[in-house]
Amino acid sequence: MWEGRRVEELPTPAFTVDLDVAKRNAQRMRERCQALGVALRPHMKTHKTLEGGRLMTGGTQRRIVVSTLAEARFFANGGFDDILYAYPLPFDKVEDCAALAEKLNAFQVMVDGPQALDRLKERPLRTGRAWKVWLKIDCENGRAGLKPSDPAALQLAKAIAEGATELAGIYAHCGNSYGCHGVSEIQSVARATTARTLEFMEKLQGAGLPCPVAGIGSTPSCSHPVPEMGKLGELHPGNYIFYDVQQMMIGSCQLGDVAVRVLTRVIGHYPHRNQLLVDCGWTGLSLHSLGQLPTGYALVEGHPDLKLVGMTQEHGKIEPITGKLDFPKFPLGSLLALVPYHACATAAMHPLFFIHSGGRVVETWKPVRGW
Repeated sequence: MWEGRRVEELPTPAFTVDLDVAKRNAQRMRERCQALGVALRPHMKTHKTLEGGRLMTGGTQRRIVVSTLAEARFFANGGFDDILYAYPLPFDKVEDCAALAEKLNAFQVMVDGPQALDRLKERPLRTGRAWKVWLKIDCENGRAGLKPSDPAALQLAKAIAEGATELAGIYAHCGNSYGCHGVSEIQSVARATTARTLEFMEKLQGAGLPCPVAGIGSTPSCSHPVPEMGKLGELHPGNYIFYDVQQMMIGSCQLGDVAVRVLTRVIGHYPHRNQLLVDCGWTGLSLHSLGQLPTGYALVEGHPDLKLVGMTQEHGKIEPITGKLDFPKFPLGSLLALVPYHACATAAMHPLFFIHSGGRVVETWKPVRGW
């Protein structure tokens, strides 16, 4: 019902994606990986849509990463295969993982502890194939994974390579790249993570453990890869299809690379407090900005003098950074475009994405939800 309509006609708040920018972002990442000589295994967590997945894989529908089992089932049912569930194995989901592993050519799971591995070994696949298991290592990211210098990491790798499981890969996330400022800092993190990952691979080889691939991920590190990353097997970025203000501030991209906007309308004038009220609250944008922006929770496109100072569930408050607000410039019903701080969090707020080219809607994408 929306195809062919101008984006200005959309009901607000509306999550919009510039298809041409998203296509360009996807193509550039594929070209970076090709230049390095590594495979791209894109992460689906940002958009969680079949259409976005096809863009990121170049239409192959192979070799992807997901962060929820709901995503895994959704993409599997949509014709995707070679899916890595890149999340420390939840014990309550072993049976669901087994169903996918028995259905697909390559459904892969991740562990970072012996207890999770034991759960897999207690549930051998009925196909007779071994579980494909990735070992998560922590290269100063500080979330999941074992330190590659920890003897327990090598012990776990040895245990994975035995019995009903096989060691399919080593995975490191450059999450610490999100604390960077500029390309040089991003590349320093990428270089350090790559070095630690490759050193661990050498340990595996020294122990006689075959491991087909090692990969690292994060949009900042993969947007500005270092030559050493060519010694890896895969890269696992995700946010890059959309990018956002956070990535722009880190140094991953420019504003012109950000494909997403949340459209909102002015619904109130409040001169006594020098504020506009808009119809986008945190349910349309999320509260994820951590006080990082001088313009509040988002950039108001074309209006660097405005600040989104607060949000409730369905309302947003906008005021000037300095001085008096020119209310006639923003009549009731007028449209504003918010550039989100974090595209992943903002996309998660919307049940439907409006995809446009040249300002007209060309299709809609429906993301999967749940865990």
